[in-house]
Amino acid sequence: MARFVITGTGTGIGKTVFAAGLCGLIGADYWKPLQSGLADGLDADRVAELSGARIWPEAYRLTAPLSPHRAAELDGVTVDLDTLTPPAADRLVIEGAGGALVPITRQFLFADLFARWQMPVIVVATTGLGTISHTLTALESLRARGVPLHGVAFVGEDNPDNMATIGQIGAVRVLGRLPRLDPLDRVALNDAMARHFDPQDFA
Repeated sequence: MARFVITGTGTGIGKTVFAAGLCGLIGADYWKPLQSGLADGLDADRVAELSGARIWPEAYRLTAPLSPHRAAELDGVTVDLDTLTPPAADRLVIEGAGGALVPITRQFLFADLFARWQMPVIVVATTGLGTISHTLTALESLRARGVPLHGVAFVGEDNPDNMATIGQIGAVRVLGRLPRLDPLDRVALNDAMARHFDPQDFA
């Protein structure tokens, strides 16, 4: 079974694009348990467009483009943690919202959910200034909860020293780097994933 959780060091760093690329690379289904911010479209639709992956429906769709805990409050929704159970798929990519410490409720963070699942987590990070501290913070937060770490995947321009430093200090596998793609479409993404990532790392 190849089942991975995708989290990041923050919002807007390329988690969804990497998740789509990983679905295409290993032939996995995709699930985003909580989607907040509906006006700009669903991440699942973007993943389907970029990968053709089978999409499992979200447990919650929340209107405001905010942290899920606040978006749920504004929608008058109570998130039942027992509903956040991964689908029964042999190959599955699950995408969290924002960073590892984003709140699902005011008492429960995504990192807590990942600890409950005990599925290998891939941290998606940028390559530029600030990434060392942000990525090491995410890694320490996950390890403190006993979350199994699969590795770090980078998105952005090549920065060998930042990537190597995170791998060394964070004692974590560097899986590869996805460059920013223009245009971004399924063909370009599949090609970039095949060139920059080894499918055997996700076997």
